[in-house]
Amino acid sequence: MKGLAFNCRKETVLIDPDVTVGEDTVLEPCVQLLGKTKIGQRCSIRTGSVLSDMILGDDVLVEPPAWPCKSRLDDNAIIGPFARLRPGTHLKNGARAGNFVENEKGHHRGRDKSSAPDVSGRRTSWPKTNVGAGTITCNYDGFGKHVTTIGRGVFIGSDTTLVAPLRIGDGAYIAAGSTITENVPPDGLGVARGRQVNKPALGLPHKRRELAAAEHASKSLRPPEKKSKSRKRKSRRR
Repeated sequence: MKGLAFNCRKETVLIDPDVTVGEDTVLEPCVQLLGKTKIGQRCSIRTGSVLSDMILGDDVLVEPPAWPCKSRLDDNAIIGPFARLRPGTHLKNGARAGNFVENEKGHHRGRDKSSAPDVSGRRTSWPKTNVGAGTITCNYDGFGKHVTTIGRGVFIGSDTTLVAPLRIGDGAYIAAGSTITENVPPDGLGVARGRQVNKPALGLPHKRRELAAAEHASKSLRPPEKKSKSRKRKSRRR
């Protein structure tokens, strides 16, 4: 492995015999390269990451820590920190799976970004797609697993649930907090959530009860007052 750089003591890195690493790739402390992992040139594997039977292209960044397994990262892909790629995941050129992302058998094309907590199962997405925090693809219905396909330039708001089988068209928008069960057409807006209803002044009784409870609690915590003993004056007999 000519040109391999260690930003640590070599004994802190574990490399299996069948692993191959390209030139100018940097390994940091506590990295494990397991199985038949293949890493390209100029990659950076940050502290504590464990790669098992992985294929990495050139200029790939693995932020600390990450746990990809039996997946493929093409050139310029970025994963982590705290990313878990389960078997069958494929990140194309320039795609990113960011903080706390978990993915299984997903195919992500260039500039597809999942940069916050995201759990994806069998998802295919195209370039320039943004997936918001807390998005989940529900692919298992109790009998079989299904695919969610997300088009180009799609924006998915935070805390969205995508129930497969499902197709999101190019340029579509999904409102945050939605549970999407039907296909969304290209350039369409998908909204699936309960309508907010505001009841004027109905919060006041609850507020009064809270204040009364707080006042009662503060009184119960006060130390008991000491009773002052009054001394009786003895009458002097003359």
